[in-house]
Amino acid sequence: MRQLYQFPLSPFSRKVRLVLAEKRLPFEMRNEKPWERREEYLQLNPAGSVPTLIEENGLVIPDSGVICEYLDEAYPDTALLGRTLAERVEVRRMTSWFDHKFAAEVSRLLLNEKVYKRLAGRSNPDAGALRLGYANLRDHLAYIDWICETRQWMAGTQLSLADFAGAAHLSALDYAGDLDWSKAQATRDWYARMKSRPSFRAILNDRIPGFTPPAHYPDLDF
Repeated sequence: MRQLYQFPLSPFSRKVRLVLAEKRLPFEMRNEKPWERREEYLQLNPAGSVPTLIEENGLVIPDSGVICEYLDEAYPDTALLGRTLAERVEVRRMTSWFDHKFAAEVSRLLLNEKVYKRLAGRSNPDAGALRLGYANLRDHLAYIDWICETRQWMAGTQLSLADFAGAAHLSALDYAGDLDWSKAQATRDWYARMKSRPSFRAILNDRIPGFTPPAHYPDLDF
């Protein structure tokens, strides 16, 4: 069976898990703490980041972006990158926005300070980094809400990889209690549709020792 090295609260790991589940591809999860930089794991993925997928034929595929592109090419029955060239451009643009801009300015700041530092036994959270992360989250959530008000799905009229990228980042922040859904009603409605999908069930069952999610986290109706 294919194996996925991942960390439960990593948005990039969550994105790949969602795509695998949406495509109904069975896989075995192996939790990896990227801050430990295990030698055995570095031999699979020299970058030391998660996730890394090992296919049944032994092919090693690192990086969530590379993995998702591979999965859409290798298993095209459930296509998530769009049908036309224009659709594929917009899917990639929105996916990149979440995985680069949103990740750098929100996800990494908040999750690193609130979760990863504590799990790794490092220093206390940096108050300045948290303030910046929350300020960025406010601005970026306004953009996401506008997208959700004007489109059926993140990249247009079809469910795509962009939706799973967005849901992965927002679900990780939601677990950490960082989202005020009352300030983003359109995003909340879109996210309710996303987390009602069967592929989302395992994500909603995730629990990190020492961190309890808000009561609404697994609730499909908030």
